[in-house]
Amino acid sequence: MKKSDFSLLVTAKKGMRSVLIQDLFLVVLVLSLPTGAQRVTATLQVGSGPAALAVNPITNKIYVANSNGSTVTVIDGATNNTSTITVGTHPYAVAVNLRTDKIYVANLDSDNVTVIDGGTNHTDTVSAGHFPNAVAVNPVTNRIYVANGGSSSVTVIDGATQGASTVDVGGQPRAVAVNQVTNRIYVANGHSDSVSVIDGGTNRTDTVKVGTNPITLVVNPATNKVYVANNHMEKHTDNTVTVIDGVTNSATTVTVGHDPVAIAVNTATNKIYVTNTHSNNITIIDGATNNTSSVEAGADPFAVAVNSATNRIYVANQFGNNVMVIDGRTKQSRTLNVGIHPQALAVNQVTNKVYVVNYDNNTVTVITGPRAKKPRR
Repeated sequence: MKKSDFSLLVTAKKGMRSVLIQDLFLVVLVLSLPTGAQRVTATLQVGSGPAALAVNPITNKIYVANSNGSTVTVIDGATNNTSTITVGTHPYAVAVNLRTDKIYVANLDSDNVTVIDGGTNHTDTVSAGHFPNAVAVNPVTNRIYVANGGSSSVTVIDGATQGASTVDVGGQPRAVAVNQVTNRIYVANGHSDSVSVIDGGTNRTDTVKVGTNPITLVVNPATNKVYVANNHMEKHTDNTVTVIDGVTNSATTVTVGHDPVAIAVNTATNKIYVTNTHSNNITIIDGATNNTSSVEAGADPFAVAVNSATNRIYVANQFGNNVMVIDGRTKQSRTLNVGIHPQALAVNQVTNKVYVVNYDNNTVTVITGPRAKKPRR
């Protein structure tokens, strides 16, 4: 099994009150800000081979996993100052628990997870399975879920005690996502063409058949739907997204572009954005109807992130060395040049900044937009 077989999923976790709102955020209006207001404001040097990142909007810190350097770079979002933390070998995925200010780093080659205390940068280590390649957090239960691509399992970490248990799933799990409203965890199993559904209360599992080679997935907790990208990378077939109903586990298939590799959801508009690397476009799925439309992208659109507050979508075009900014209302776009081979990006909705990791020149590009205004009451 090659490391390149694994697919990275970096998602932001949404908090819940009586309606879907992040713990930190006030309800904001979706604004119609000009895409031209976005600009590159900084380029920051990080470690070798930055491959994944996660944002803590409460502390305004950004955590970058440097896959070739066994380190995590911590960026202070207020000053752009950086510090370095040593972690395990080949850090491949990272997630933040906003409630505890703990950061979890899956280390692919050392078969463990580094736990970073966001207040002190002190680290602990928790053993995982073989080739841990994806991580997701449920801040409500303080459980962390680590997909082990080489051992067909998920390691469940108790965030309070750092005790760990193991749940068997399908072949070569590649991505994991949490619905913290229902306490269900979804695992994309690349070699068994399935998604394992874990009950977070009991660790019991169900299995949903999906398309060929599911490589990433995302949850919309507002609608209780799960979106799974199916991509037979060698034959460029089964260019679909499976939509799973979280209540019934029934599945529907939506045709998208060639080689879908990344998905993001706008919970405010119920739109789902899928990057298709072989057809160089973005499929937009209407979550209410499953109808689709498309937007042309740059060369090899490899990652996507959404700012639900501003209704902006950010697409990293890996071979174009740029990021496309899409207005979710008008579908108009503009392109911003970044570093070489951008592979992942993440949004801080509080500061309206986007952080882009550029794998080949070991940098992070900072894109800044106007602050989102609070609605009048």
